[in-house]
Amino acid sequence: MMGFSRELVGIWLKLYVVVGSLMVLEVVVVMKAQPLVPSMFIFGDSVVDVGNNNHIYTIVKANFPPYGRDFTTHKPTGRFCNGKLATDFTAENLGFTSYPQAYLSKKAKGRNLLIGANFASAASGYYDGTAKLYSAISLPQQLEHYKDYISQIQELANSNNSKNANVTSIISDGIYIVSAGSSDFIQNYYINPLLYKAQSSDEFSDLLILSYSNFIQNLYSLGARRIGVTALPPLGCLPAAITVAGPHEGGCSENLNNDAISFNNKLNTTSQALKRNLIGLNLVVFDIYQPLYDLATRPSEFGFAEARRACCGTGLLETSILCNPKSLGTCNNASQYVFWDGFHPTEAANKILSDNLLISGISLIS
Repeated sequence: MMGFSRELVGIWLKLYVVVGSLMVLEVVVVMKAQPLVPSMFIFGDSVVDVGNNNHIYTIVKANFPPYGRDFTTHKPTGRFCNGKLATDFTAENLGFTSYPQAYLSKKAKGRNLLIGANFASAASGYYDGTAKLYSAISLPQQLEHYKDYISQIQELANSNNSKNANVTSIISDGIYIVSAGSSDFIQNYYINPLLYKAQSSDEFSDLLILSYSNFIQNLYSLGARRIGVTALPPLGCLPAAITVAGPHEGGCSENLNNDAISFNNKLNTTSQALKRNLIGLNLVVFDIYQPLYDLATRPSEFGFAEARRACCGTGLLETSILCNPKSLGTCNNASQYVFWDGFHPTEAANKILSDNLLISGISLIS
């Protein structure tokens, strides 16, 4: 391979695998003319919340412009993005023609529930205190909603309208996505002296991992068998985090990134142990860290013009209510930006992240 660097060869090989995987999925979906899995269930925080926080008393919302301006409806939905989330693209890749509804929304009823549901709540996390701090829906509460969901589809399956609904398949063959942990650090630990003065970040991550393990075991006991969990992103590369903590090598906060790396190592180790101990569990850890780190530190290589600043407002801090129609400086073309607000990627970045998830998640649908 004279004349080509190892890095360039690696990029081309990765691109080849992504394109090949997408082509295979598209062929299978077309042949079956139906989704590759019967359902999708989503738990976690603002990275995957599609509107549950619209229906609870909390300041952590995104149901107002400019959020959603590039979504299919060009209206805010409660997604913390200008458009689609990575999980929206994942649903499309799996062959779904609609997205799992926010469980607390009015649309989450009847036959709409047969493809699954989204239980995520912005500002939630593995640490229950994080959700409590922002009046969000904690992961244990999200599980309670899931139990209620199961009761609803069982009733639906017994009704005259949906006798073809296979509840067992919907639960055991569906894909479960869990995305949490970022809020625990960014929106709680780093700004809460009651936490960071009482314990090290390493000790705090141990608490989060214990909560994660319990959550997966509880989800397993309710019938889940195909679970994908996202690793922490490079916390130190989020625009708001850089503004607060200060940049270091490569423009990101090294200390915060090290915390994320440490947590991710524990997440992988714990996930392997869960797979060994829970018969029939297919548990995959999605590496969000490296793909987003690459986007944040080498944006031009992926077609982006800006990664230090987000699109909304000044791009240095704004998120949720601070990212609003009166925010001065909001960009016109979000597709040139890696980040939409101080914490969340743009639709364009989410598309790239979802393609990366596809590779590691293939085993969940095979």
